[in-house]
Order: sequence, then C-alpha cells, then structure tokens
Amino acid sequence: MDWSDKAEVYRGRKPRESPLWQLFDHHFDEFEYRYDDLFSREYGFFRPVISHIVRKYLECGDLDQGFARVRCPDCHHEYLLAFSCRGRWFCPSCHSKKVVQFGSHLQDNVLFPVPHRQYVFSIPKIIRTMLHTGSTCQAICDRRENTCG
Repeated sequence: MDWSDKAEVYRGRKPRESPLWQLFDHHFDEFEYRYDDLFSREYGFFRPVISHIVRKYLECGDLDQGFARVRCPDCHHEYLLAFSCRGRWFCPSCHSKKVVQFGSHLQDNVLFPVPHRQYVFSIPKIIRTMLHTGSTCQAICDRRENTCG
C-alpha cells in the first residue's frame, strides 16, 4: 500500500459556516451605517481601517476571492487552497496561525532549552486605584528606606 493511500485528504475550512462570519456578513453594513448616530459620541469616529479589516475577513478562505492550486509532485493529486486575509487579532484562523508561528519562533530561536514557567501577579482592585497615584507608591518606598536604612 502506497503512503499516499493513507495520507489525509485536505479539507478546506468553511468560513461561511462560522457564527462570527455570519454575524458580520448579516449585520456589519447596518452597524457601519448607524455607527455615527448610536456610538460616535461615546466611542469616537468610525475608523476606515475597521471596515477594511472586516471586508478582508469576510473574503478570507473564499475560493471566489482567489486561490492557489497545490499539486503533489509524486502522485499529481491537486487541490485548491483559498487565499487568506493574513489578519492578526481579528480573523480567528489567521490569528491562530500567527500565534503558532510566533510560539515556534520563540521555542526555536529565543528561549533557552530549559523549563519555563509563567506567573501572573494581580493587584486587588481596591488597591489599584491607590497605586495609580505616584504619591502612594512614593510614600511606601520612602517608608521602606527609613526602616531599612
């Protein structure tokens, strides 16, 4: 049995079946049209880049928007691979690809081959407001210097 008989068949993703894609496809035009009346006073003007990013997301993975023909050099099997939007932070598919690439880069080129651990330090909300003012932090530091020095 040839290895190509066991190989998985590429199954392109179906972005139009995603609830996020359907939400933007059905409602973004109305949101954009009504934004100035409903939201601009509180959130500022509608930036044109937002519309551009959403349009690219709606085209991502759509064969009608362009594709590459991929052909196996050994068995000559072909399939179509739709172009992606390459959008970070907004398109879930493209963003996850970038996250995996960045993690691989960190592991291969940046981090030493030793175990790593991440700690998250959070300050209680009631104390955060006091720390926003420099005077509170300065008072704490001054008190430490006087007791330690």
